[in-house]
Formats: sequence, structure tokens, C-alpha cells
Amino acid sequence: MTASLTGGGLPDSSVDRWFYALKPASWPKLVVPALFGQLLGASATGQLSLAALGWGFGFTVFGLAFIVLLNDWGDREVDALKRRMFPDGCSPKTIPDGILRSRSVGVAGVACGVVTALLAGGAEVALGRSMAFETGVLCMLVFVAYTLPPVRLNYRGGGELLEMFGVGVALPLYNFYLQAGSIGPVALPWVAGFAVLSLASGVASGLSDEQSDRAGGKRTFASTFGNAAARRLTEASVLAGCGIWVAAAVVRPDWTPVWAALPAIAIVLWNFAAMRRVSAEAVTNAFGAQSAYKHFLHRAIWHSTTVAAVLLWLHSSLA
Repeated sequence: MTASLTGGGLPDSSVDRWFYALKPASWPKLVVPALFGQLLGASATGQLSLAALGWGFGFTVFGLAFIVLLNDWGDREVDALKRRMFPDGCSPKTIPDGILRSRSVGVAGVACGVVTALLAGGAEVALGRSMAFETGVLCMLVFVAYTLPPVRLNYRGGGELLEMFGVGVALPLYNFYLQAGSIGPVALPWVAGFAVLSLASGVASGLSDEQSDRAGGKRTFASTFGNAAARRLTEASVLAGCGIWVAAAVVRPDWTPVWAALPAIAIVLWNFAAMRRVSAEAVTNAFGAQSAYKHFLHRAIWHSTTVAAVLLWLHSSLA
């Protein structure tokens, strides 16, 4: 193991290495949209199915492991390049820093993908959801197109749009479907706003990798158009996603009631203001400021959607 890893104080046990490789700090990026979809589905039916919740979270957890591990396997070359370019500017990488072997990561990722597909099939049978397997596999194929050959859209440009669809649309709607049995109209304005917020997250994720992605031939919005343009698009997407909820609360308050939309909108705007305060400092290679910028962005997305979904579910369950 490299000195940077040992110096970082990371444990050496195999269990802790795998835990590190699974990147627990990134889990809310998929867990929150899954919970969002589940609670929206429960608010549409008036009851929360624990069985649907369990199948949905099983699919999401193993799908998360599938994504994280195969993303590391697919990005191992550009990750190694970033470690050479910025040895003190980023955390140790699973494969380049020898935390786990490349083959082990790839095999484990494929195994988690098989389990994810099996869970989608199990949900179809156990819950009586006739499209659970097919739509679950579609969710997985979104990631395959994101990082893996032959498509590798995150290397060709457009990966942020694919993330917007996968994280912002497919995953919450899939969990809504497992919970409710169909896609109800109540989901549409909420998911539309969340999808645009997910675009903001996808664009911002490339800020810290701008120069290494460019050197490694990875075409993200940040590596193609630069740091300042990426921050402008991130902030515009936050306001646009919030604006969709505002418009929906005015036009269709039966789907987007004001009492649920206002807290979500307030949370987004509060954290947007915090983002703007650190935005000017989050320039190229300012990794600390970029981390703070993304911290407020993620709070805007994850906290707002969770609060809105919980409020909608509580209201429907108590009605």
C-alpha cells in the first residue's frame, strides 16, 4: 500500500478496504432518490408497503455497489492519472493505490450486478409488479452506458445528462412503481424538479477532476467547458429545479401542495445561498472549496426531497 494511504490512517483489514471501496459518503446519491420514490409512491396509495420498501432498498443497495465498483474499474486509468497529477489533492483511489486489486473490484462489481438483477426479478414475483425486472435492468443499463464500453458516454460527453436520467428519473420512478404498482401523476412534478437538481449534481461532480479528466480524455462538462461554466450551469440547474416545484405548486397544487413544496423550496434556496458564498473560491484545483460547494449542493438536493416526501407520506397516512 502506498504511503499516502497509510498516512491517511485508513485501516488495513480486508473488510475495511472493501468498505472504503464502496465509498459510504456517496451512498445518499442513490439512497435518497430511492427513498424519495418510495415515499411518493406511499403518498399516492395512502399506505407504506414494507415489502416494497425492502425490495426497493435491496435493489438500490446492490445496484449502488454495482455502480461504485465497476465505476472504479472503468475509471482506473484516469484515477491513476489524477493521483500522479495531484498526490495531495485527492483521496486515495481504490485500484491505483492498491487498496484492492483491479480483478477483485471488477468481479465483485459484476457479482453485485447479478444480485441486483435477481432482486428486480424477485420484486416482480413477490410484489406482483409485471415490469419490475425489465425496468430494473433498464436502470442498470443506464450505468453501463455511463462508464463501460462500448458506449462510455461519460468519456464522450453527455454523462451528466445520463446521470440526470438515471439518478433523477429512473431510480425514483422505479421505486415509486414498486411501492404503488403504477406511475401516478403526483410523481411527475416532484421528479421533474429532482431530475434537474440531479443534473446540477452531475455537473458539479466533475469540478474536482477537471484537469485530470481532460488529460485522460474524459469529456465531462467541466473538462470541456471549464470550471466557471460548470459552476454557472450547476447553479442555474439548482434554480431551475426549484422553479419547477414553484410552478407546479401554483399550477397543480393537488399534485404539489404548497405545504409540502414550501419547506423543500426553502431548503434549496437556503443552501443555494451558501453555495453562492463559496462559489468564487471553488475554482480549478481548489479542492477544499469545491468540497464545501458540493456539500451545500448535496444538502439542497437530499434534504429538500426527503423533507417533501416525508411530509407527503405523513399527510396521506394520517388523512
